[in-house]
Amino acid sequence: MPPLPEPGPWPQPLPAASPPAELAIHHLPTGTYLTRAAFAFKGGSFGDKRHFASSAVLVQHPRGDLLIDAGFGAGVAAHIAMLPRFVRAPHQPGLTVSSQLDAIGYDRHRLLGVLPTHSHWDHVSGLDGLHGTPIWMNAPERRYAATDPDGKVYRSVSQGHEIHEYGFDDGPYLGFASSYDVYGDGSVVIALAGGHTTGSVIVFVTLPTAQRYAFVGDLTWQIDGIRRRVERPWLLSKLADSDPEQLRQGLLRMIAVAGLMQVVPAHDLDSYRGIPLLSARAAGQPDRPRTAPTTTTES
Repeated sequence: MPPLPEPGPWPQPLPAASPPAELAIHHLPTGTYLTRAAFAFKGGSFGDKRHFASSAVLVQHPRGDLLIDAGFGAGVAAHIAMLPRFVRAPHQPGLTVSSQLDAIGYDRHRLLGVLPTHSHWDHVSGLDGLHGTPIWMNAPERRYAATDPDGKVYRSVSQGHEIHEYGFDDGPYLGFASSYDVYGDGSVVIALAGGHTTGSVIVFVTLPTAQRYAFVGDLTWQIDGIRRRVERPWLLSKLADSDPEQLRQGLLRMIAVAGLMQVVPAHDLDSYRGIPLLSARAAGQPDRPRTAPTTTTES
């Protein structure tokens, strides 16, 4: 099965970023579910069983912290039961994000919100333990989550949460047409990718060391999509993606810059390698004022 055409390398300098010295990221794994490579990307083997990650990433910034995705929640079994039978998979839950934060004595007043890469169940299940934490979501994804059948779990776990709606007013970013610079320093930039869901996003993070990460959500389910330049199998794309052509263009953009940063598909456990787990050391940092960057907040 031929791969996608190889795009040329990114021809421009990387966008400027001035991350503060205190900026850090941590991986919070919350469990896995089992699927086969044949269902994850074109050319994958049916005998190759993959443990799909369900994780969150905590971004710590002096102006307030953000969680990228929420992983499995305490009610994950009930959430899976809300799905059509043909998409349910054996799963192994771990500690929820809420439990991991509590275990290190994390001060939740530092948490500006949870930023889902999109609203599918395995990215938002953990909202059930993050009561009082705002959900950061853009307008296209809010509309998708409110009406699409795949937003059923989101609609359940988001009850009672404030919705902090952000827009994309900061122009193109690495080939994506629109973006939002969360802190105004280039350290965390959200780009509208679309394709998987209407408002799915990629979160680009630049550390003080100049190491860059791209948290691409479900642009591809496994890093094979980037390395082999392959999409999801046709039937799975038909079931899972809102706009396959838009998704393909986003995938090609990420392939072009993959040599310049660590690309992290949400469900590829190995792609989180090198990102430290949350530890008590993080809890020892000074409290940070809960001052959100200027955006439009709606309830």
